[in-house]
Amino acid sequence: MIKTLIRQIGSYRTASILTPVWTAMEVVMDVLIPYVTASLIDKGLNAGSMENVCLYGAVMLGMAFLSLAFGILAGRSVAYASSGFATNLRKAMYRNIQRFAFSDIDKYSTSGLVTRMTTDVNNLQNAYQQILRITVRAPFRLILSIVMCLVIDARLSLIFIVAMVILGCSLYQIISRVAKLFQQVFERYDDLNQSVQENIHAIRVVKAFVREDYENKKFSKAAEGLYKLYVRAESLMALNHPIMNIVVYGCIIALSWWGAHFIVSGTLTTGELTSLFTYVMSILQSLMMLSMIFVMLTQSAASARRVCEVIEEEPDIVNPEQPVYEIADGSVEFRGVRFDYHPINNISLDKKHKRSALFNVSFSIGSGETIGVIGGTGSGKSTLVSLISRLYDVSQGEVLVGGQNVKCYDLKALRSAVSVVLQSNILFSGTILNNLRWGHPQATQADCERACRLACADEFIEQMPEGYNTRIEQGGTNVSGGQKQRLCIARALLKEPKILILDDSTSACDTATDAKIQRAFREELPEMTKIIIAQRITSVKHCDRILVMDNGMVTGFDTHEQLLKTNSLYQEICAIQEADHGDFDSYKNDNYDRSALPLRSAKNQHNKDKVV
Repeated sequence: MIKTLIRQIGSYRTASILTPVWTAMEVVMDVLIPYVTASLIDKGLNAGSMENVCLYGAVMLGMAFLSLAFGILAGRSVAYASSGFATNLRKAMYRNIQRFAFSDIDKYSTSGLVTRMTTDVNNLQNAYQQILRITVRAPFRLILSIVMCLVIDARLSLIFIVAMVILGCSLYQIISRVAKLFQQVFERYDDLNQSVQENIHAIRVVKAFVREDYENKKFSKAAEGLYKLYVRAESLMALNHPIMNIVVYGCIIALSWWGAHFIVSGTLTTGELTSLFTYVMSILQSLMMLSMIFVMLTQSAASARRVCEVIEEEPDIVNPEQPVYEIADGSVEFRGVRFDYHPINNISLDKKHKRSALFNVSFSIGSGETIGVIGGTGSGKSTLVSLISRLYDVSQGEVLVGGQNVKCYDLKALRSAVSVVLQSNILFSGTILNNLRWGHPQATQADCERACRLACADEFIEQMPEGYNTRIEQGGTNVSGGQKQRLCIARALLKEPKILILDDSTSACDTATDAKIQRAFREELPEMTKIIIAQRITSVKHCDRILVMDNGMVTGFDTHEQLLKTNSLYQEICAIQEADHGDFDSYKNDNYDRSALPLRSAKNQHNKDKVV
């Protein structure tokens, strides 16, 4: 963990080195001033020498100005170094997150990653600032002050040593208990941020269902949990101050008592006792600063572990040592593929509770074919197509694109050749043109217009006041669901991929628009392999072949006409949608009259378990 953090200092290493140097020089000046003060009192004021008063006064004034100058230099250096360190941490985290596979992202919640990049990094920035200044200033000042006390009077210096032992033992007891509480605090921060994020993201749903009171209670519960932990941690930390006061006042009393005796006996001067009082305060202030540093480091250690987890996380999916950069064509083949769910949040699943999304899936798609995929919720459709572009890796078997195992390809080359329009359509803040060019920055206006025409998005874009320069608000809130889907399809087409995957991407479009998009694909993109996941039979019935999925298995793979003859599951889907315009999941409704549906013959039932 320490090595990971040190690597993030980077170009701010010089400022990080200069800060302790300036701080040390500042401390030297501060520590020498009381020693000069003793000489001013003994050799100037008590001796009645105005010349010595002026001499030592001028020396003290010069030391004070030097201390101020070194302090300013240290402050500027530490601000530059700590801010740069925090910037590098955020960059390193963000850069590694971009490399994450879907399985890696599943390990961390979105709110958890946000907390790590904000609260945790801020804690580390403050900790680094304190380390560079106070961690140097406090112990250096402590050591120099003790040395000066030993020089003045070694006997009285024993008071400080005893005080340090008492204070050190007390601080250890406090810090060991506070450390565990701060680890829990940052976990509660994740819960709090998750509550806020979900509420803001789904604010329309919250208001539509009048759930404001429920959301308020949920947030209050998360905030209350964080509050209680902080109170416990701060209550323990608050003990630090009274313990420090007891030690300080004890030292002052002991020093006054023994110092008075030594002055009377003539073994200690008034100026030396005055300097010792200054040094005792300096020593105890240094101890106080050290105690605060320990508490701060304890708090930031939890943040450091969480930040380093993200930076050090090795993605599950990486480039091969000698990647292939050329994809021959858009053919796709699955050979005995099984896919298991990745354990979420590092919680392992035993064999009894572990379940697979896909079982022994095998099929072949020729380049340029249009393939429909149909199946119920949870049947494995989205998982199936995610394996083609290596958003996930198979648990068993292999997936081939262009006759080559996808694990042999360069990730960027593979994903550039496979364009995916996911179920959740995301648009970014900016103009329509900026969104369209997301996957192809060099695309011309004509290229964008052609892609929009194929996706039937040109119809509503041309009606907008600023056309293709119309601004899309964050999350695409100023366009409808169907318009958002068509813009995402156009964006995918603009990449000119060899394989286009539409994962239920026309569900918000009306039937007529859906049909126009399918016709445009057939007529103008004959060489592109198209895989269309849909719930409506009308969206896939004109495909070259249709893949029927149920519970992670392929139960049929043929043309619409042949599936109507041979696949009972497909027959049921068609019968239901023709009868009441329902979708695939309607056949699972217990209230539906299934007596009117075709009966499954023994041959048809066998098709469910047969991998085509």
